[in-house]
Amino acid sequence: MKELIIFNSNDKKQIALLEDEVLVEKYEEDENNKSIEGNIYIGKVQNVITGLQSAFVNIGEKRNAFIHIKDILPKVDITKNLPIQDESINNLVKPGDPIIVEVKKEAIDKKGPRLSTHISLSSRFIVFMPNSDFVTVSQKIEKEDEKERLKRIVIKYLPPNSGAIIRTSAENHSEEDIKKDINKAIEKWKYIKSKKVDKIPQKIYDKGGVLKKTLVDLVDNNLDKIVLQDENDYAIIKNIIDEIEANTLIEIDKNILDKYSLKKQIESLNSNKVWLKSGAFITIDKTEALVAIDVNSGKYIGKKDVEETITAVNLEAAKEISKQIRLRDISGIIIIDFIDMQKDENKQAVINEIKKWSKSDRSRVQVEEFTKLNLMEITRKHINSKK
Repeated sequence: MKELIIFNSNDKKQIALLEDEVLVEKYEEDENNKSIEGNIYIGKVQNVITGLQSAFVNIGEKRNAFIHIKDILPKVDITKNLPIQDESINNLVKPGDPIIVEVKKEAIDKKGPRLSTHISLSSRFIVFMPNSDFVTVSQKIEKEDEKERLKRIVIKYLPPNSGAIIRTSAENHSEEDIKKDINKAIEKWKYIKSKKVDKIPQKIYDKGGVLKKTLVDLVDNNLDKIVLQDENDYAIIKNIIDEIEANTLIEIDKNILDKYSLKKQIESLNSNKVWLKSGAFITIDKTEALVAIDVNSGKYIGKKDVEETITAVNLEAAKEISKQIRLRDISGIIIIDFIDMQKDENKQAVINEIKKWSKSDRSRVQVEEFTKLNLMEITRKHINSKK
């Protein structure tokens, strides 16, 4: 049973995904400071930094945003690995130029938002890319014949010189459903381009923040129902569900926080130490460059064989680490310091365990082999940046 719980706390909208009453994803959104990732602007180039092949763009937000030449050149050139150094950013943009851009990354600390001219509009089954002439399929769709079927359908209905990423939610859907979704994305782009602009910079498309993105991502991912604590949210949620033509049950339950020990589950996210059932524990420490996760045997004594004991702890930790990465929406480079194992087959078992439990993550998790220092490296892209 998958349930999406939406409630308000501390002037923020809280979004919690439960699977069989267990919290697996948690996001929050400040109504007065919504995520701008995915929003589209007509910005004004402020200054060009030739040495960095980059520019700063005023998009009307608190800080000027940053764009690199690779996010200005046609996407097809980047995918073909054509040499960027052969082009100069001065030939592409100049101070004062208007430029249509999408926010790809939120502002972090002292860094402004990251921009791209490679626009991408998410819909139910595809991510429509009006300025990118290629089609790819989500790597979570594993059957080759289904990948080819979806590519044929999407290519058939895309306008010339445009592209798309076929989302996992498109799997096993009919040609008519996918065609309808493509047409809606095309119409949305036409509407955005046709907007009258009375000033520059100006926002010309609002993606809808964390709440809308979460709903669009989940309605085709076996979501059973949406439960609201505040009946005032009903109209907002219903509008989003109707827009994407989903048929998802919506309920109102004012006592939802008292169910499933939801408060307690949410409060546990404030601790960097997570205890395992065996008595072992993991610690999660975030730095600017990466996230470090350490596995400690703690109170676990185990059996007489040391290697067997260590492997048992690491396997239990691998499952919990996969869960915590998803639950806390940890992104970027993640370094895991498992307890050292001597046997290669045990190391491989831990790698397989991480991969197994990462399959339930909506974001793609890339798991590397153990390094010479017995560290495991994982990379992951965040689902939502506002937390």
